Amino acid sequence: MKVQDVILKAMAKKITWIAAAEIIGVSDRTMRRMKDRYEEFGYDGLFDQRRGKRSVHRVPVKTAERVLALFREKYFDFSVLHFHEKLRKEHGIELSYSWVKQALQGAGLVAKRSKRGKHRRRRPRRPLPGMMLHIDGSKHRWFQDDRYYDLIVIMDDATSEIYYAQLVEEESTATVMQGLREVIESKGLFCALYSDRGSHFFYTPTAGGKVDKSRPTQVGRAMQELAIQTIAAYSPEARGRSERNFGTWQNRLPQELRVGGIRTLEDANRFLREHYIAEFNAKFSVPAEERGTAFRPCGRRELDYIFSVQTERVVGKDNTVAIGDRWWQIEKSRWRYSLAKQTVTIYQHLDGNVSIRFGPHLVGRYGSDGKPLQVEAKAGRGGKGGSMEAGENQKQVFTVSHTPLEISQKARDSHFPTAPTTAASVSGKAKAKTKTRKVAA
Repeated sequence: MKVQDVILKAMAKKITWIAAAEIIGVSDRTMRRMKDRYEEFGYDGLFDQRRGKRSVHRVPVKTAERVLALFREKYFDFSVLHFHEKLRKEHGIELSYSWVKQALQGAGLVAKRSKRGKHRRRRPRRPLPGMMLHIDGSKHRWFQDDRYYDLIVIMDDATSEIYYAQLVEEESTATVMQGLREVIESKGLFCALYSDRGSHFFYTPTAGGKVDKSRPTQVGRAMQELAIQTIAAYSPEARGRSERNFGTWQNRLPQELRVGGIRTLEDANRFLREHYIAEFNAKFSVPAEERGTAFRPCGRRELDYIFSVQTERVVGKDNTVAIGDRWWQIEKSRWRYSLAKQTVTIYQHLDGNVSIRFGPHLVGRYGSDGKPLQVEAKAGRGGKGGSMEAGENQKQVFTVSHTPLEISQKARDSHFPTAPTTAASVSGKAKAKTKTRKVAA
């Protein structure tokens, strides 16, 4: 009834005929033909006029049966193209190649070929180190037994140099942050990070769909604070350089661990740091296309806070905040009587410690066991750019620009004041001297 309703609205001039064509999904010319048929034949004119008529391109059933019988009995090992040539040359059956192919595939005599993959081109390397880094994890039986571990590798795109490689129980937000922080501390800030669409890198609303960068994860938030671009790969082929690198790791590292008699995670990571990463880079890294580096020195002093899991919470009336089954008591501070009903940020650090901040103020620091840690006062300047952190156990520190003079009381003159002279006292003494002079005169 939709087509009829649209045509009636167009005839009643409630909508234009062009709008009616857009609603139905046909061209303007087809819309005019439908209008003419409706006016001449009524509702029956809207039906497909080909309905009930035999298609002129339809192949007779006897011909189709003969084609299938010939292939099954005589040409069963021919390709479709070769069989199509035989039909035309030997049997005089003039059928299209597409029809023959579809008929044989529909009858199950010829297997359907898989769809041809997308043509891909190898992406050229970045010209300078530090322009783009790859990060990925590979789950494998690295000790050649039933234990599976993830190998997290951070590699430079320009040189294939390995900056970080560690075996962990499972790839997660904490293990990825640990690797990125070590690379930044040793090399500096880089330009872009290329990774898969893992849940700790990106938020993906629909499985297999595009990532939503407006809702960053903890890793994405840390990269934004450091002005590092994050790039998501939508297929393993897009990360071909990283995938091929993991193939080399899986073919070499298990054998190296076996020969070295290494069976524990700690010993394996020590072996990677002290020996194997350098050996791997010496063999498989390549020189960069251009001289120089794109790494920037890291001037951020708060990497502990950047590489942490940050969560905002509202402080309860008893000055406590909680995440799950863990809660922390906020002690009284000198600059505010209570933080009840205020929003604070909880920082869960990579070492297990927890910090709580209210704006720029550090209001609590706790160990991995939940016990409060003493907040040490910073001896830096307290002016612009100085420390804003405050705590109950902080000691006030005064800094002076010179060493005070050591003058004993005996050596002082009697008319030297022991306190700084104010402007009022100076003006008062001046008036007293003037009056004394007048009296003497």
